[in-house]
Amino acid sequence: MPFESGSVSFRMLELPRAFPENCAEKFAAHRAGPLDAVGAGEQRGWVTGRHLLDSKITEDSARHAGWVRLALRQAERKVPAALLRAECRMEELAVQAAEGKIYLKAKQRAEIRQSVTERLLPNMPPQLRAIPFVYRPGATHLYVTALATAPLDVFSAALASTLGFSGEPATPETLGRRLNKGDLRDVPGTSFSPEMENEAMEAAPGREFLTWLWFKAETQNGRVALADGRDLGVLVEGPLTFTHEGNGAHAAVLKKGAPENSLEAKTCLLGGKKLKEAKITFALDEQNVWSFGLEADQFLIRGLKLPQGEGQIDAVSRFQERMIFLEQWREMLLDLFGAFADARLDARKWKNAVADIREWVKGRPGRR
Repeated sequence: MPFESGSVSFRMLELPRAFPENCAEKFAAHRAGPLDAVGAGEQRGWVTGRHLLDSKITEDSARHAGWVRLALRQAERKVPAALLRAECRMEELAVQAAEGKIYLKAKQRAEIRQSVTERLLPNMPPQLRAIPFVYRPGATHLYVTALATAPLDVFSAALASTLGFSGEPATPETLGRRLNKGDLRDVPGTSFSPEMENEAMEAAPGREFLTWLWFKAETQNGRVALADGRDLGVLVEGPLTFTHEGNGAHAAVLKKGAPENSLEAKTCLLGGKKLKEAKITFALDEQNVWSFGLEADQFLIRGLKLPQGEGQIDAVSRFQERMIFLEQWREMLLDLFGAFADARLDARKWKNAVADIREWVKGRPGRR
C-alpha cells in the first residue's frame, strides 16, 4: 500500500465527525466479494491494507499501528482490446465467406462483437484497482489516494454507503471554513501585479496562498514562523505552473534549471499569473524534512516524501512513524494556510500584504 513506504500522492477529506467505534464491523458488512462472482459489471467492496485479496475485515485486520488502513477494491472482467478486435475480425471473415459478402453492415458487426464479448468474458481474469486510505481513530479527516474527480466520487459514495456519511475534499475553501477563518468563496480576485487591477483577476484562494507562501519564503530568508513560535524552513521551487484566466496564454509551465529565479517567472507574475503548482519543501531541522508537490486549486498532494526517521525498525513501527510524520506535515500546512486566511479575510491586513507582494514582484531578480 502506498502509505507504507516511499513517496505518496493523496488528498485529504474533511469529515463531519469521527468514525464510529464499530467502524471495522461496518466496513466488513461492505467488504469485497469473491473474485469468481465478478461478471461484466464492476464489483466494489472494501479490503484490508494487507493486499487486494484480503477481504476478511476484523477489528485487528482493519487497523495497522492503531490506524484504520483499508482500500476500496474495484474488480471487473474485461476482454483486452487487441484480443477482442482479432476475435471479431476472425468471426467477420468467417461470416463473409459463408454468406458470400464483400462486407458486413454495422448492425451485423455489432452483433458479432457482442457475441464474441459474451463468449470470451467468463474466461478473462478480473482486473483489480484500489483506492487506499488511512485514518487516525478520533480524527475528523482522512488521507485517500483518489486524486482525480471520478475515483474520488466512487470512494465518497462507498464511504457514505458504509458509514452513513462521507467527507469534503480539503480544498482552500473547505479548509477556510474548517479552521473557522471565514468563507473564502466570498473573496474577490486580487492582483499581485503592480501592472494590473484587481478587477481583472478571477477568485483563486489556492493560488493566492501558494504565491503568498512563495513571497513569504523568499522575503524572510526561507523561514516562516508557525503559530507555536517555531521557525519552519520553506522552499518553493520548480517545476512551476502559473495560471491566469485572462487574455493571452492562460497557463505557463517553467521547469529545468532554477525557474523560480528566472526572468520568465517575473514576467508571469507581472502579467497577473499566480502559482498554481510548485514543489515545496518544509524543514524543521536537518533530519525533519518534507517535500511535496502542491496543486493549489484543489490542494492535491503529489509525491510527498516524509523524513527518514529512525534506522532499522520493524514494519509496524515504521508505519506508525510515517503516520506521525504525515500528521505533523498536515499541522504545518494548515498552520501556514491559517495564517494566510487570517490575512486574506482581514481587509487591512490584506491590503498591506498585497502592497508588499507587489513590491516583491516588481523588485525580485529576473535572470536567465
